[in-house]
Amino acid sequence: MLGSEWMSRLASNDPKDEVMESMTGTVGLPESRPQEKARPDSAGGTEPLLKLRGVSKHFGAVQALYMVDLDLPAGQVTALCGDNGAGKSVLTKCIAGIHPPETGEMHWEGRLVHIRTPRDAAHLGIETVYQDLALADNLDIVQNMFLGRERLSGGVFLNEDDMERAAATTLASLKVTTVRSIRQPVATLSGGQRQAVAVAKAVMWNSKLVILDEPTAALGVAQTKMVQDLVRRLKDHGLAVMIISHNLNDVFAVADRIAVLYLGRMVAQDSISAFDRQNVVDYMTTGESSRSASGRRA
Repeated sequence: MLGSEWMSRLASNDPKDEVMESMTGTVGLPESRPQEKARPDSAGGTEPLLKLRGVSKHFGAVQALYMVDLDLPAGQVTALCGDNGAGKSVLTKCIAGIHPPETGEMHWEGRLVHIRTPRDAAHLGIETVYQDLALADNLDIVQNMFLGRERLSGGVFLNEDDMERAAATTLASLKVTTVRSIRQPVATLSGGQRQAVAVAKAVMWNSKLVILDEPTAALGVAQTKMVQDLVRRLKDHGLAVMIISHNLNDVFAVADRIAVLYLGRMVAQDSISAFDRQNVVDYMTTGESSRSASGRRA
């Protein structure tokens, strides 16, 4: 069976594993994704993969986001921080096409785009892994990874072999080696393994930006390290990653940049070197910090 065959090959750590070489389509991550040539922006800097300018959103009388600017560069991990009610979920759903913003602009690879539906986001290469992971416990790993996107043979029957190969390729490219079989039910997986499957499912479809909502919530130390390693591998493959987290240990372990929301406003955004844990807490709780002279204020 392909499932057991894949696990035995993973254990050998052979970089020329034939399972990795068997897929040549668009599904799955390559060993390393060549970085696209960076586009200069109007200010002479480097154009981020996704750029938001002046994004606002309200629900009735509640102003959830107000004139938010955000840059998400390719090949970097951006941590989106903020207290409960700061607007992190709303901003994530604006990017994911669930809540289209009412004002502002979104630029994708330097082009003005309008993301009105999750299908629009997926078409661009934006995938979101929400905190609940959206996995079906009664299905196995392969079935979950292709849920709603099943491959057919002859237009009628499921192409199980093809889906197994594609799932194996993607998991192997992310170095997910702790699962016993890709045909084991998701209900039998640990929290870290579930997170790995959810991320692998997100990156299968030529994703360029992966958004992770609280990926280490309720995980133990070992499982948290597993997820952190997974985030680093996404970055190494050239993807842009936005991680939403309250855990500053995770943020400082994996992030290249930090953006902080406070009551719907972006109050700070800069490289990780411009912050320490205390001024991130200051920004999250008060919207300002006297300790950060180098952080760029939004």
